[in-house]
Amino acid sequence: MDWLQLLVFPAIRALILIFVLLTGFAYLTWFERKLLARFQVRYGPNRAGKFGLLQPAADAVKAFFKEEIIPNHVDKPVYLLAPALALVPALIIWAVIPIAKGTPAIADVNIGFLWILAVAGIESYGIILAGWSSNNNYSLLGALRSSAQMVSYE
Repeated sequence: MDWLQLLVFPAIRALILIFVLLTGFAYLTWFERKLLARFQVRYGPNRAGKFGLLQPAADAVKAFFKEEIIPNHVDKPVYLLAPALALVPALIIWAVIPIAKGTPAIADVNIGFLWILAVAGIESYGIILAGWSSNNNYSLLGALRSSAQMVSYE
């Protein structure tokens, strides 16, 4: 029972949190698209489901079945790892933020603010590795500029 409380329950809470976050961000994107369409006197996403409410699911299915094009002269392992290295820190940050009253965060870290700053600093590595792995000088330059903006924003 001890291993169940130490490993399984936090893992289930983490998976539920990740699912809720990603679904929430998908619907925030849907809301933004609808709002921008209203500003531009258009309909916006309205093809999937009533009022376009299934548009995030349709976008996810479309992204899942897209062809993966890998250029010839890339560092393939780093090229494939870089997007995950940019996404994972953004999700790990939420581990120390208590979501509801009475429910502790996934990880009870006493120095949660320092954790957030440290993990936010790691996010720029994913962008730098993405630019570097493409073996293109302009991609690397853009990645360095983008990560400089991220660091200055911190």
